Amino acid sequence: MSNTINKNESKLHNEEIIPRSMNGMGILLLNIIFIIAGIAALVYGINLVDYGYDKGILLIIAGISYSFIIGPIMFSGLKVLKPNEAIVLTLFGKYYGTLRGEGFFFVNPFVSAINPSSKGTTTGKLGVEQTKLGSAEVTLPARTNKKISLKTMTLNNEKQKINDQLGNPIVIGIVVIWRVVNTAKAVFNVDNYTEFLSIQTDAALRNIVRIYPYDVSNEDNEKSLRGSSQEVADKLKTEIQANVEVAGLEILEARITHLAYAPEIASVMLQRQQASAIIDARQMIVEGAVGMVEMALAKLNENDIVHLDEERKAAMVSNLLVVLCGNKDAQPIVNSGSLY
Repeated sequence: MSNTINKNESKLHNEEIIPRSMNGMGILLLNIIFIIAGIAALVYGINLVDYGYDKGILLIIAGISYSFIIGPIMFSGLKVLKPNEAIVLTLFGKYYGTLRGEGFFFVNPFVSAINPSSKGTTTGKLGVEQTKLGSAEVTLPARTNKKISLKTMTLNNEKQKINDQLGNPIVIGIVVIWRVVNTAKAVFNVDNYTEFLSIQTDAALRNIVRIYPYDVSNEDNEKSLRGSSQEVADKLKTEIQANVEVAGLEILEARITHLAYAPEIASVMLQRQQASAIIDARQMIVEGAVGMVEMALAKLNENDIVHLDEERKAAMVSNLLVVLCGNKDAQPIVNSGSLY
């Protein structure tokens, strides 16, 4: 029996329930009318008692009960929702349902709204809430009355120092675009779904970065953080989504916003990149120079312009390579005598 109860409760917390609700405007007008009627009954009952009628006591009790007790309680059941907002309601500690959709509603006045992620937030400019969660800054639309925003939101992860596949420390930062899709999971399955998202994002980022090097040479076909940013972003999104599924969140996008070597090795890695670039450039220059020398010798032989022995060919090749591979422009020397 206990196992069955636990399974039912778990299912209840993983699925949203639509609570019974009524038109809030109609209930508001009726409640105001009844309060006015209760006050009128109270005044009329007092007059009857003054004239000696015992029935006036009943009117006094009814007027006081509704005007000052029942009426104000009924007002607490009125809920106003804007587009892309929801309220998770509990009744005496049990999940009552999630109220969705824009409009004016009336629900059980004894229910209470719950939103654990609303703790610790501060409202900034333009009615936007900003909260620091570990190493992340989450930007949320302003909330009131424990409402849960269903809008697309941003988690801007601060720069972190992580070792890549080769053990090099790098500084990386990402931004995650997300939204709440299941309010029951978000409220009841985790303590604070925004903080939970921040922690899971940090964990996923560290796991993904450790399987890629920062950069690879052009000859290698390996994936890298710098050269395969789209693949890395897709893996980040997939892993974060798997981690936050229990919290009822949907990850729309995850992107790398900052990627660099850590300051302690940045200068060394820059020299390494410069050396690699110089080597690649020199290799290209030498390959081009050898091709030009081969073409020059072939043209000379083809057109029978001049006949060179092996020693003169070697001297000509040496001079051409010096001219073509040198860093500075060659200074021409005119030989007016015989070649030999």
